[in-house]
Amino acid sequence: MRRVLLLKVTLPSADPAYVRSVVQATAPFYGLLGGTSMRLLRNVDDPAQFIQEIVYDTPEALEMSRQRIASDLRIQSFLQAWRQVLGGAVQLEVWEDLTEEG
Repeated sequence: MRRVLLLKVTLPSADPAYVRSVVQATAPFYGLLGGTSMRLLRNVDDPAQFIQEIVYDTPEALEMSRQRIASDLRIQSFLQAWRQVLGGAVQLEVWEDLTEEG
């Protein structure tokens, strides 16, 4: 079953163009880590809240991504810089896609 990584952040600025540009800049990074698709969502009731959704085709692909993040100092530095650019606390959650048949 697919795994879905959700990165939730509340930002001091709710400018969607800015957030979209940051997410687009990170898209190749997540592709390198095995993510197959990505979406950016904004909370309608609280426009400062965003969710970036990254889909992995298999649990193994997500686990490989986690291991690479944990062991690669370059990736850790990139993520730290990404968090500073966004200016908000980032929550990470992993979900399982139950809509898939198989």
